[in-house]
Amino acid sequence: MINDIKKDAEIRMGKSLEALRQELAKIRTGRAHPSLLEHVHVDYYGQDVPLNQAATIAIEDARTLTVTPWEKSMVQPIEKAIMTSDLGLNPATAGQVIRIPLPPLTEERRRELGKVVHHEGEHTKIAIRNIRRDANHHIKELLKEKEISEDEEHRGEGEIQQLTDRFVHQVDEIVEEKEQELLEI
Repeated sequence: MINDIKKDAEIRMGKSLEALRQELAKIRTGRAHPSLLEHVHVDYYGQDVPLNQAATIAIEDARTLTVTPWEKSMVQPIEKAIMTSDLGLNPATAGQVIRIPLPPLTEERRRELGKVVHHEGEHTKIAIRNIRRDANHHIKELLKEKEISEDEEHRGEGEIQQLTDRFVHQVDEIVEEKEQELLEI
């Protein structure tokens, strides 16, 4: 029973870590990467779809992305979707290809983004600690229902704490890596 609780907690903590990675992928580091446009949605024949389902996103050079719509009629809606996104990008259309130059990051903006990265890391740590709390609660319920002994409870809580510590350490590593990436020029 404790192993089931531990396994469930590990799966949920892993999902929290993956969510952090996805959030940090959206944060721009000054280099062009197609994942920057992952959360941009465009109106495609009445459906709100991710940009990568209506166009091909490619890297032209280190500071430029290109978006090639699959249909010529989609150039304007895609350009508008990119402009209205919270990324602060200004696409330039040349025929059927939309070029998106990424402006260089200022030192001040890098520090702001560093704070955002740190904030996202803290949110993930809170989520992991909440999962630990839930797992410990389930273990205490098993003890209350006399399905496990006090020794098993302490051992189970210790294992959950080790799991929590491991995932919190991974969050710290991911955040540190992203902060270093942001500060590179």
